[in-house]
Amino acid sequence: MFAFQGIKGVVKSERNMKIHLAAACAVLFFGWYFSVSRLEWLFLLVAISGTITLEMVNSAIERTVDLITGDIHPLAKQAKDIAAGAVLVYAVFSVLTGLIIFLPRLFGIMYYVISPLLR
Repeated sequence: MFAFQGIKGVVKSERNMKIHLAAACAVLFFGWYFSVSRLEWLFLLVAISGTITLEMVNSAIERTVDLITGDIHPLAKQAKDIAAGAVLVYAVFSVLTGLIIFLPRLFGIMYYVISPLLR
């Protein structure tokens, strides 16, 4: 029960989480639309869940640091920056995963749309 409250709280309060969820919905739609393989679904779901999980951990670290010290402290800043950096690294991995899976399909659609125009 507490876990669901945590998920609900981070979705309501964190702008980046809303962005990640919107991107996840788009990826799920395009995965369905393009009928990606089971292995590709696995990679997409790992990318989505990993990014969302790391964003939640980042939010928890930020709140814990804020609770421990109200002052601006270099170590507090480092802790927050490192956690945010971890989210960024994984988000880049997720984007690359999506590009590897979806770009060939998008180029295929573009080919069928553009090739008749070139004849």
